[in-house]
Amino acid sequence: MTRERLSGWGRTTPTIAEVQNPTSEDAVAQELSLATGAIARGLGRSYGDAAQLSGGVVLLNRALGGIGAIAADGVVTIGAGVSIEELLNVTIPLGWFIPVTPGTRQVTLGGAIAADVHGKNHHRDGSLGDHVLEMRLVTPRGSFTISPTIEPELFWATIGGMGLTGIVTMVTLRLHKIETDKVLVDTTRFGDLDAVMAAMVAGDDDYRYSVAWVDCMTKGATMGRAILTRGEHATRRDLEQTSLVAPGPARLHVPFNAPSGLLNPLSIRAFNELWFRSAPQHREGEEQSLGTFFHPLDGVSDWNRLYGRRGFVQYQFAVADAQAEVVVRAIERLSSSGVPSFLAVLKRFGPANHGLLSFPISGWTLALDLPVGPSALPGVLDDLDEMVIEAGGRVYLAKDSRLSPEAVRVMYPRLPEFLEIKNRIDPRHQLASDLARRLHLVGK
Repeated sequence: MTRERLSGWGRTTPTIAEVQNPTSEDAVAQELSLATGAIARGLGRSYGDAAQLSGGVVLLNRALGGIGAIAADGVVTIGAGVSIEELLNVTIPLGWFIPVTPGTRQVTLGGAIAADVHGKNHHRDGSLGDHVLEMRLVTPRGSFTISPTIEPELFWATIGGMGLTGIVTMVTLRLHKIETDKVLVDTTRFGDLDAVMAAMVAGDDDYRYSVAWVDCMTKGATMGRAILTRGEHATRRDLEQTSLVAPGPARLHVPFNAPSGLLNPLSIRAFNELWFRSAPQHREGEEQSLGTFFHPLDGVSDWNRLYGRRGFVQYQFAVADAQAEVVVRAIERLSSSGVPSFLAVLKRFGPANHGLLSFPISGWTLALDLPVGPSALPGVLDDLDEMVIEAGGRVYLAKDSRLSPEAVRVMYPRLPEFLEIKNRIDPRHQLASDLARRLHLVGK
């Protein structure tokens, strides 16, 4: 056991915990039985404080490995500590892809389930939890096999439950069959936010994958100008030459923290202008590798250092279709505040699943990367919270580092159901995190 200083990917709220590295389910159960407070941690890609516990025990899941044989229908059992990158290194050459992937491969399967990760295909395929067939879960009350039909209440509390119902050790899910390692991508540039949102409503259902980059630094007639990319897996018939090669490691590395203030309104405005102008007005059927299309930021390791020592906040919210105006108002608030957003991503969500704390709801989601530093930032985020709450929306807990206990109870109306199940499976509140303490989901 070692004492380590841990933070989320945003690097905003570090705390110190005792870190253990159990190598089996029995070892996880033993560690949990001895700890007065514990949380699981994978690769630390939650942006906020979800995978850390000040003064407690953090159980790394990376030694919980192993990838089983892939059945003819794509069903495979995987250790919870296996990363999406490690999984894809095995499955892509065999013609299989993970059914849902977030914007990075550097996430363990256990962490992906805790956050119920979504991708560019939620409008078609839902979130990762929709493809999980079975899990092994270690809790203070014992170890269980859970599924949508075996202990279903505990299963759906665990999907998106931020690790607070137990520690996942094994996952069985169904993969997606692919014929090549390419995606055929259509790209269109839009001069304002209304135009890209209209195009997404009209055409996203024709594509498995869709995402829009949005410029939050412009105002007036060009506010929210955007680049929309939509794609489908390329088949053998689509390509002259085919291959099934997994993405390689990062080619670039950020070796040190960038100077504070490097990402400021001036530099980000210049970058956004270059990025927007370099995109084609309209292009169809471009061949892109799986890594380029799904995980572009994985090409640069430790890219969070670009935000400097103070780090950054990622703020992601979801609202229903009928509340689409909140997306517009949020970008208006940002563009008028002078708070820079280096990366803004807009996507469509399909129907929610049964996860009690799962983030996606049918409608819109906007994710914003915001450097810590501008004096206006806290007020802007408070204003966004109010907009989201008034619209009946919610903020993604896997990326949160600042929500209030009152806000989370309004945003997640099924929270009382979740807490009832958690209290039953964890009556002494051994499973905890800095996020859970901050949001008053466990005793302090």
